[in-house]
Amino acid sequence: MIYVCSLSRLHHVVETTGARHIVTLINAETEVVRPKTIAAGDHLFLGFNDIVSPAEGMTPPGAEHVEALLDFVGRWPREAPLVIHCFAGISRSTAAAFISACALNPTRDEREIALALRAASPSATPNSRLVAIADAQLGRGGRMSTAVAAIGRGRDAFEGHPFKLEL
Repeated sequence: MIYVCSLSRLHHVVETTGARHIVTLINAETEVVRPKTIAAGDHLFLGFNDIVSPAEGMTPPGAEHVEALLDFVGRWPREAPLVIHCFAGISRSTAAAFISACALNPTRDEREIALALRAASPSATPNSRLVAIADAQLGRGGRMSTAVAAIGRGRDAFEGHPFKLEL
């Protein structure tokens, strides 16, 4: 089970779900206090901006971020839920949850996963650059990007509501 939330809901979601692993996707300079129940080695911090094209002074999602995510998720023992969060719980974290679900289920249809994401979160708007990089790394032939484009932009929101994505 993967749970997705915003930074402001991180501690509550970890506490209520019993998660033991966290993925943080947030601007590198943003302070994130790791919940006490999470060991340092069970927390992946990926520092980049929520952009889809390079912009001066900003760090776009890159191949190294996706590689680290795939490695971390591949080592996740799945004995307890995984929490993935970004600042708002709308773009970077939903992209990482989608990517993780695709990586952990190599034969599951990408569109089916994207539709499950949309059903779980009306505001989910996965970062298309992050998805495209993962699509290439996972050898999905553009199907991940197509699936995310098909669900379209999510409902406008300042902060997404925490949700779970079934694997």
